[in-house]
Amino acid sequence: MPKKCKTPKPSTVDIFQILMETAEKEKKKRREALLAPLGVKEFFVEGKITINKRTCEGVECKLCIKACPTNALYWKAGEVGLIEELCIYCGACVLSCIVDECIRITRKRANGETEKFSKPRDFAVLQHSISVKKRFERVKSVFPKPEDYIKRYG
Repeated sequence: MPKKCKTPKPSTVDIFQILMETAEKEKKKRREALLAPLGVKEFFVEGKITINKRTCEGVECKLCIKACPTNALYWKAGEVGLIEELCIYCGACVLSCIVDECIRITRKRANGETEKFSKPRDFAVLQHSISVKKRFERVKSVFPKPEDYIKRYG
């Protein structure tokens, strides 16, 4: 009886996955090239910004365009335009917008926390909670714990 030749199974290559990864790398490279001259520090791993064109009052105010530190928002043909590569998801546009739920930002921090907001009040509450956590950590690192007091004076 002849021996059966074992041929290795062909490895499956997902061309679409490779294309997506390549496109993502190119997008990050372009983003870095655009933001480098501005000297802007990025705090978020990824994010998404959307503008609801139905509720936007951009013709009357254009406050979000003025507030954007990277000029990611601009005026185009009767509406607010967006260059996603320039957006750093800082929230200045949401904070200055006169219409609630017009600009929606979703951003992800390096530690994995995801933050979503679309109202100035939500953004202010989020920033306050972040500041409270930072202050608490600072105080915790400066002042000794109760166990330390017990060891010292107990």
